[in-house]
Parts: sequence; structure tokens; C-alpha cells
Amino acid sequence: MDHDSEYKERRRFSRIGFDADVQLVDARGSWRSQLIDLSLKGALVAAPQDWSGQPGEQFLMELVLGSDEEMLIRMEVSVSHQEDDHIGFRCEHIDLDSISHLRRLVELNLGNAELLDRELSALGGLRTED
Repeated sequence: MDHDSEYKERRRFSRIGFDADVQLVDARGSWRSQLIDLSLKGALVAAPQDWSGQPGEQFLMELVLGSDEEMLIRMEVSVSHQEDDHIGFRCEHIDLDSISHLRRLVELNLGNAELLDRELSALGGLRTED
């Protein structure tokens, strides 16, 4: 079994590809980028120009899926890894409206309620608030 296959088998959260714009914000400024994929636990985005973020640093990530402005997903994320022109972010905090939108998107794309329930129960330590 190759390294990529082992990594994918260890992954507990299904990744879903989306074409969406992402905005990353911290105290130094903001960056626009493109979403590559999304899961209940984080996101993979194309590295923005002039990116200077480092692993462990915290950002606010906002993304609007589709043309409906009400499908805004906002989460506090930390940089988990950066490879070539991609940056992986881990979700540290998400509000209830955003997790509801994200849950529905994952549910629609997985097409399997049991798998969704397993992924939601694996979230355990993720903070959400009203």
C-alpha cells in the first residue's frame, strides 16, 4: 500500500470538492483564495499570493457556497500543513449556522446518513456556539 492510500484510510472525515471563493483574515490582513475541498474538520485551499501564514497560526475563514449569500460558512481555523500551492486548515471553532450549512452539504454529497453520523460523532472536541 502506498503512502497516499494509507493516509486516505486514516482520514476520518470525507472530503468534498467545491468551487468556492475563500477569504482568510488575521490581524495582519486578508487573503482571497480558492477552496479545493471541505470536510467537517477543515478545508484545503489554494495558497494565496503573498501568503505568509505558518503552521499553527489562527485565521478566520469565510466561504460562500453557490450564489446564495445565506450559505456563508465561517470558521476559525489553524494552519495544519502547507504543501506546494495548497494549504490545509483545521477547524478550531464554528458557529451553529455554519455547522448546519456544512452538515447539510456533507450529507448531500455523502448520500449516506450513517457515514455522516459517524463523522459527526468523531468531531467530539470541536467547539460550536450559538
